[in-house]
Amino acid sequence: MPDTSAIKQRLPLAVSVGEPAGIGAEIIAKAWLAGRQKALPSFYVVGDPAFVESRLARLGLAVPVAVISPELAAKAFADALPVVDLGHQVEDRPGELSEATATATIAAIETAVRHIRDGRASGIVTAPIQKSNLYAAGFKFPGHTEFLGELARQLWPGAPHEPVMMLAGPELATVPITVHIALRDVPEVLTGDMIVTIGRIVDREMKAKFGLVRPRLAVAGLNPHAGEQGAMGREDLEIIAPAVKQLRAEGIDARGPLPADTLFHAPARKTYDVVLAMYHDQALIPVKTIAFDETVNVTLGLPFIRTSPDHGTALDIAARGVADPSSLIAALIMAGRMATAETRT
Repeated sequence: MPDTSAIKQRLPLAVSVGEPAGIGAEIIAKAWLAGRQKALPSFYVVGDPAFVESRLARLGLAVPVAVISPELAAKAFADALPVVDLGHQVEDRPGELSEATATATIAAIETAVRHIRDGRASGIVTAPIQKSNLYAAGFKFPGHTEFLGELARQLWPGAPHEPVMMLAGPELATVPITVHIALRDVPEVLTGDMIVTIGRIVDREMKAKFGLVRPRLAVAGLNPHAGEQGAMGREDLEIIAPAVKQLRAEGIDARGPLPADTLFHAPARKTYDVVLAMYHDQALIPVKTIAFDETVNVTLGLPFIRTSPDHGTALDIAARGVADPSSLIAALIMAGRMATAETRT
């Protein structure tokens, strides 16, 4: 029998090039240049090779491009930036959105996921997209994560496809229970079932994709001082505490609700592996404050590995040569580690 874990670890990561008008191609090339110093896993780009070469020439980046199939990417990676040609031509127009590029952007994501399904890639790292530019091509999803969830449903029938966003840096990982909703709506939207469902997914995924035997979940309170026994709101008593109790009854190491104002300092961070936060900013402010350039967006709850840099397309600085690849580098390293941990578990 072949050593399937070794085979899995040798598979490259697929990187979708993202919005062509943005900084995707630039940060990908800069990440490849930094590869030897950063010990990056091998990866290949899914996109238009001519576009990639044009953007790199415009930037003056001396990065050779090799147009190859995914099977040859790992071997080619040491000497050139591997690119898998989608067959969609894309104009190099930095900072200028064009509806004509939308189909290619969507196809790059879908192709990369199919490569994972077919055993040609170990995971996907997605460069930022401009969602507003994709709607003309029939894109009907709020963002990357929801689209990936639909692809998982189609390509892995019967497998879990409940995408959950986790923000992870070198010292802190957080998961928001509610995400892109107004703060005033959070108390009405938040339910114990949501906390329990996401807690189960996080526990399962931290075991499967991060190699943790018994993940420690810290559950943040919603109100100041976690409600102070109902004096500052009853959501912590009536929604969050029963959910934590349910998770613990299922054998999950969850604690809370814990006051958010004392949850993120250095000694506290040593007592848990991930925080379940009740709303967007409660999760994102601390992780970005601690390590803004190294924070990675990780999608849990899918039958494949997906990470991405935690920033946007940066149209205003496209092709100026000043884009920082740190978050993409961190996303590549994280995806590579997840692939290794997954085969070990």
